[in-house]
Amino acid sequence: MQIELGFGDGLQRVEVPKRNLLGILTPNSAPAGLRGEAAVARALERPIGTPRLREIVKPGEKVVVVTSDITRPMPTARVMPLLLDELYQAGVQAADISLVFALGSHRRHTQEEIARLAGARAYREIRCVDADAEDCVRMGITARGTPVDVTRIVAAADRRICLGNIEYHYFAGYSGGAKAIMPGVSSRAAIQMNHRHMVDANACVGKLDGNPIREDIEEAAALVGVDFILNVVLGEDKEILCAVAGDPIRAHRAGCAFLDTLYLKRIPRPAEIVLVSAGGFPKDINLYQTQKALENAKHAVRQGGVIILVGSCKEGLGEANFQKWMLAAPNPQSLVERVHNRFELGGHKAAAIAMVLSRAEVYLVSELDDSLVNALFLQPYRHAQTALDAAFEKMGRDASVLVMPFGGSTLPGIAPPDGGN
Repeated sequence: MQIELGFGDGLQRVEVPKRNLLGILTPNSAPAGLRGEAAVARALERPIGTPRLREIVKPGEKVVVVTSDITRPMPTARVMPLLLDELYQAGVQAADISLVFALGSHRRHTQEEIARLAGARAYREIRCVDADAEDCVRMGITARGTPVDVTRIVAAADRRICLGNIEYHYFAGYSGGAKAIMPGVSSRAAIQMNHRHMVDANACVGKLDGNPIREDIEEAAALVGVDFILNVVLGEDKEILCAVAGDPIRAHRAGCAFLDTLYLKRIPRPAEIVLVSAGGFPKDINLYQTQKALENAKHAVRQGGVIILVGSCKEGLGEANFQKWMLAAPNPQSLVERVHNRFELGGHKAAAIAMVLSRAEVYLVSELDDSLVNALFLQPYRHAQTALDAAFEKMGRDASVLVMPFGGSTLPGIAPPDGGN
């Protein structure tokens, strides 16, 4: 069976013998309903837990819309015209609206990237800027001791609206919701304080209640004050399948529940070989982002198996501290010990990769130099087929193969013994 996997702006093709194929984890079919901008319009008309946005904002107020950066597939350009119309209906002037890109710990955008992400209308009509983690205002401290240091333009606003796409997140449970504030527009020190809880067993994918990272994030957002969110769930083709709007908690939870109906996938047993793609650009822009697919794949591989991670990583490793940790480590276990002893943002992803390596070997199909990949304790390949052939050599010709074409979005779970959900 020939399978196509996203790789940057293109594809990698691989032949998997049918007798070895345990399954292909593609999303479930979405229920019939509105799609695209129509779904966004309905969400704005029927917010969850709040009045309509046009009834919340007032003329003369400074309004900030916080949205995702280039490493996320949030279709900001498609939703902003509808959001602007809603704000203008309330009497808000274009001069009082700013679109702020939530960088977290990521690199700044070029002006061309800002224009493309914002869309022609928003870029023409309102101020569009990156968050500045070096210019923050302290708005409080959470119960867990996280400083709520937020980029000044967001802190100074009268109204705050958060955009985002909802998908699984390996320690915050799900993306979206309050994550636009923390880590999106927070200082590096604040992000580091929040993310240190990733070593907690309850800080895991698909978990919200009792997750210390998520609870800290939402407390921080409450201290800042978020008036409204607009989140979407995307299909594998990046089409908007669902949109939710309104209260930052209630609307977000509704979006998470919809996501589960699409992307929580039951498997009969762990596979000897897991072939996983991040889904192509922008999810595989660098290893820092591609790691999310690896994290989901670990739930599908048996102990001692092989994960073939397919991701272009055309911009390299993606984060300076992550790179420093990976290249300085004498072995993977030292990364796990280091993050337990002294958490550092960026290093946390290095430790996460090391924890996967304690379960399985990782073959990386990427554009990175072989010598660099070897230094990361991964095995380098240029083509998925070559990597799969090597995995069969290691695991045997009868080895089972599970394919995850959209690894950053799809969460495998072992089916209960009775076959129920």
